Amino acid sequence: MASCRWPWRRCCSWRPAARSPGPSSPGRVGPPGPPSTADASAQMPYFNLVKSLTSAFPNRFHHSTSASCCHSRTQSGEQYSDPFKLGWRDLTGLYEDIRKELLISTTELKEMSEYYFDGKGKAFRPIIVVLMARACNIHHNNSRDVQASQRSIALIAEMIHTASLVHDDVIDDASSRRGKHTVNKIWGEKKAVLAGDLILSAASIALARIGNTTVISILTQVIEDLVRGEFLQLGSKENETERFAHYLEKTFKKTASLIANSCKAVSVLGCPDPVVHEIAYQYGKNVGIAFQLIDDVLDFTSCSDQMGKPTSADLKLGLATGPVLFACQQFPEMNAMIMRRFSLPGDVDRARQYVLQSDGVQQTTYLAQRYCHEAIREISKLRPSPERDALIQLSEIVLTREK
Repeated sequence: MASCRWPWRRCCSWRPAARSPGPSSPGRVGPPGPPSTADASAQMPYFNLVKSLTSAFPNRFHHSTSASCCHSRTQSGEQYSDPFKLGWRDLTGLYEDIRKELLISTTELKEMSEYYFDGKGKAFRPIIVVLMARACNIHHNNSRDVQASQRSIALIAEMIHTASLVHDDVIDDASSRRGKHTVNKIWGEKKAVLAGDLILSAASIALARIGNTTVISILTQVIEDLVRGEFLQLGSKENETERFAHYLEKTFKKTASLIANSCKAVSVLGCPDPVVHEIAYQYGKNVGIAFQLIDDVLDFTSCSDQMGKPTSADLKLGLATGPVLFACQQFPEMNAMIMRRFSLPGDVDRARQYVLQSDGVQQTTYLAQRYCHEAIREISKLRPSPERDALIQLSEIVLTREK
C-alpha cells in the first residue's frame, strides 16, 4: 500500500491567526480571503483570485503522522484524542435507528434500502451534527444534553446523504462504493432509483415528525441543492474563470449544503439566537467544501483499496475538479480535454499525468486549508466546550484523511 501513497502528507498543525481571514456571507460560495484581498477581489478575475489566496500558503508540507495531528488538549481544558469518540456518545444505535425508520415489508426493497446502513461508513455528517448540537446548547444555556429532535437531524442527514449516494451511483454507472458492489450493480438501475427515493421519503417523514417548520424549510433546501448540484455537474463552462466558480458552486450544492444546513437546523432547535445559527451554517459550509476539495485530491493521490472506490473516477466521468482546473493553468492544452470531457482515447491518462506534474494537487489542498481556517474562525465564536473544540479538531482532520 505504501507505493500507492502520494510522497507528501497533509498536516493540520497550523492554527487560525489572530486576525480574521475575512467575512463569509451566507450566499457566498467562493474562497474566504485575507482582509487585504477584500477590495481587490471585485476587480480580480475569479480564478486569479483563487490563485492569489492559495499562494498565501508556503509551498511545503510539514511531515508528521496522523497521531501528532489528531491528539490535542482542547481550548476548554479537556484532553481527548478522537472527536469521533466524543460524537458517538450521542449516536449509539445510529444505524439500527435508521433501519427502524425504513419500515418496509417487501424483502428485496428492504435489503436494498438498508444496504449502505451497515455501520461501515465514516458517519462524518452525524458526528458533526451532534457535536454542533452540544456546542450550541452549551453556548446558549450551558445545557449538556442533546435534544431528541437534534439527534433526529443526525439520522436524517445520514439518510439524505445515503440516498444521494444511491442516486449518484446510478447517474455515474458506478460499480463499487465503500469496498463493495453498488446497489445499481446488484439490483439494477431502476430498482436503485426507487430505493434512493424510499430512503428520502423515510427521511422526510422523520423530518416532519420534528414539527418545526423552520427546520423543515432548512433541510428541504438541501434536497433542492442536491438536484441543482447534479445538474451543474452535468454541465461545463468554456471560460476558465466561470469554470472554477461553477465547480465551487457545484461543490457547495452537492456536498456542503447538507452539512451546513444540518448544522443550522440543530442550532435552531437548541438556541434562539440567529447569530449562532449563522455561525453553525458557516462552519458546516466551509468544512463541507474543504471535505469535497480533499476528496477531489484523493481521487489523484490514493489507491482504490484505500478509497473503497475506483480512483481517477472523476476524469473517467468527464469531470474537471480542483486539481484539474489548477493544472490547466500550467498546461493550457488541457482546456480542449476539459471541454470534450476527456472523451477521446488517452485523455484520462494524459490529464492525470498533467495533474501529477503540476501543482494542482497542492493548490487544491491549500484552498481546502483556507476553508478549514474559516470554519475554525467561525466556530471559535462559540463559548468554549469540549464539543466546540472537537469541531475545531474535526475541521483539521478533514485535511489529513486518506479516504
